[in-house]
Amino acid sequence: MKIGELSERTGIPTRMLRYYEQQGLLASDRAANGYRSYDEADVERASRVRGLVQSGLSTRMTKVVLDIERQCESAAPPACSLSLAEELAAELDALEERLACLTKSRDAVARYLELTRHGDLIRRANAA
Repeated sequence: MKIGELSERTGIPTRMLRYYEQQGLLASDRAANGYRSYDEADVERASRVRGLVQSGLSTRMTKVVLDIERQCESAAPPACSLSLAEELAAELDALEERLACLTKSRDAVARYLELTRHGDLIRRANAA
């Protein structure tokens, strides 16, 4: 599939997909005319990259996480230097803080909606 179709299927703008490729987060084959070509696996990978970046990870750390996930799928234990482990531990702390903040915000919004006459919107959203 071409970049436009990948964009439509993932909701990620083509400009962002090119950026992900430039950062080594996504790869494409090139046709003779120079057009990028993606396969089905790239739909999932692009969506995963976007989710990681939107969660607050830098593109560099996103690449590290994707590499870790790939390593964890193999039978061999993943290799990890002390400096990488320290960096990952710091990133884990930052993620925990963001999760706590998001949870607090979610709960505040839910409480507010429950107190209004529109509380049924919460139930509809949870049912979907």
